[in-house]
Amino acid sequence: MTSEIVVIGGGTAGVRLARQLGADARVTVLGEETHAPYNRVLLAEVLAGRYGPEVIALPDVPVRRGVRATSVDRDRRLVHCADGTTVGYDRLVLATGSNPVLPPLRGIGPGLPDGVHPFRTLDDCAALSDAVRPGTRAVVVGGGLLGVSAARALAVRGAKVVLAQQGEHLMERQLDVSASGLLRAHLELLGVEVHTECRVRGLRTTPEGAVCAVVLADGFALDAEIVVLACGVRPRVGLAVDAGLEVRRGVVVDDELRTSDPYIHAIGDCAEHDGVVQGLAGPALEQADVLASVLNGDGARYSGTRALTRLTLASATSPLDLAAFGDPTPRPGDDVVQLADATRGAYRKVVVRGDRLVGGVLLGDLASVGALARAWEGDEALPDSLPLLHLLTNDGGL
Repeated sequence: MTSEIVVIGGGTAGVRLARQLGADARVTVLGEETHAPYNRVLLAEVLAGRYGPEVIALPDVPVRRGVRATSVDRDRRLVHCADGTTVGYDRLVLATGSNPVLPPLRGIGPGLPDGVHPFRTLDDCAALSDAVRPGTRAVVVGGGLLGVSAARALAVRGAKVVLAQQGEHLMERQLDVSASGLLRAHLELLGVEVHTECRVRGLRTTPEGAVCAVVLADGFALDAEIVVLACGVRPRVGLAVDAGLEVRRGVVVDDELRTSDPYIHAIGDCAEHDGVVQGLAGPALEQADVLASVLNGDGARYSGTRALTRLTLASATSPLDLAAFGDPTPRPGDDVVQLADATRGAYRKVVVRGDRLVGGVLLGDLASVGALARAWEGDEALPDSLPLLHLLTNDGGL
């Protein structure tokens, strides 16, 4: 075990690493937010009013809260902080996460107009909660996982929500067209007005500087008292760039999650391993576990994460469970098995390439997701005797 480990970032990855290293480790976690560490995945549930902020708190780990690291002196192995303090390290771990992407829209300058919110932190969530009332006109820009979650939460709070998605269908990274159509129908049942292939050009503001409309590329304006920007995230790599570490899209790491400096590691949303920035909670947790083993001298290696995305769009009248993994778009020669029940709003689809599962989508009924996820995550060969249709039975046929 190295004698002094400093972790920059008090989110999911940083807190998990500190816990896995154990109480005897000399670990300093620097957290820029003033809140206790929390589960970012559940922010939409807080916005919807389903959970209080205290419910999503992560297990207690000592964190120096409200401390922003400003630079890293690699020669002297020091982290400089905005409050004037410095922290020495034997090993440094960057767990700096990611920042929301703010699109280049007219009306967005150095600061956001009043009423315009990203949706990435607990402070963002609190600001939105304070602003929304029954009947509030809200426009969510972006139809990915985050945008869908925000739109549903605002609708549950009684807002009149419009969801504007530039792409052809919702959650394009995870869902195929059929599954996306069911998701859209679910949101519309909640009162969300969904527009796809809809490019936003800019924002219109009042003389006082508050947003009042979202202007589309065709000139049509959507009235808005609240605008949520859910246009994706970008790895937070400024510290690494300034320190001279190798950075592509994220901070480049090897199988020991080590950067181009042998005394600095990176995990979570900011890390790029084998050309991939994972950007999900599951891989961040796995990377933290592997790095804890590396720092403990156990010889662990990280080989990538095959992560399953799960989402519950809960409401009093029409809950919807969703799970997706891998690539749901088949290539020529792939086998595709799908079952759809329009009456129950259920949909299941898997893509098989050779003897391997390569992707799948399930909406409504997730009874078979456990077995499917195990087969996919383990990259296991499917039994020759298994009829493909059985993959979609309640036990996954496995």
